[in-house]
Amino acid sequence: MLAQAANNAGLKPLVIDLFADLDTLAYATDFKQVPALTKEYLAPALDYFIEHHAVTDVIYGSGFEQHPESLCYLASRCTLLGNSAETFIRLQNKADFFAVLNRLTIPYPETAFVAPNNAQDWLIKPTQGQGGVGIQRYDANHKIDTAVYWQKYQAGSQHSVLFLANGQQLQVIGFNTQWTTRLSDREEFIFSGIINHCDLAEADKTQIIDWLIKLVPAFKLTGLNSLDFIHADGNSMVLEINPRPPASMQLYDADLLRRHINVGATLVAHPPPQSGYTGYQIVYAEQNV
Repeated sequence: MLAQAANNAGLKPLVIDLFADLDTLAYATDFKQVPALTKEYLAPALDYFIEHHAVTDVIYGSGFEQHPESLCYLASRCTLLGNSAETFIRLQNKADFFAVLNRLTIPYPETAFVAPNNAQDWLIKPTQGQGGVGIQRYDANHKIDTAVYWQKYQAGSQHSVLFLANGQQLQVIGFNTQWTTRLSDREEFIFSGIINHCDLAEADKTQIIDWLIKLVPAFKLTGLNSLDFIHADGNSMVLEINPRPPASMQLYDADLLRRHINVGATLVAHPPPQSGYTGYQIVYAEQNV
């Protein structure tokens, strides 16, 4: 996604990637495939690009949720375009995140940091997750071997809002509807698709924009971000902030990555007019290919 966006913006993508899939390679000027985003693999790949391409700036995508030390290493060697490593890591601290929501009077589903006595209607979520991986219905008999928190299951329509921020102000790019798929009993909430169309009333959208006006300076959010939320019975509740260029950026105009790199000093919160809709669906293979 980022390689294509960079290419569309007239940049020369230099890519460090776990998969090195054909789509990514088609847009990459040069690439290094790594088996993991741990520092031991990331450091030599970064050294290569600094030596051969004099790289000074980095745009990062998903995957650093589980490797915050690697993001700090990137920040020590290059300029991160977008959120700082400190902001990214702070948003993985769910106790702090929900405490900020409380202080700002922003609603979210009932959340706990110790196992609830009654497992019914509770989800267990990894504190450093992405794309729905690791989210399960809570079963007290399941072994827990990663950092987690518990959140009450909330039925409703799933949405996100894509926005650009400069640490104090923001501009909403668009509201989206997204959905998940069930791959197995323990992979029931995997991100599966998204469309830049949202049936929420304008009053509901305005309320969410008001939340973002509070959240951007609270976390000093910079560049492209998205806020995930759920809507049910006329009410919205925040789930999380993705503090990096999210999947939904593919649904909008080609200059978004340039705007991520060069965020303006003044932003207008409400989104520009939208013409038409774009979406995509992820199809998961039943076996490795």
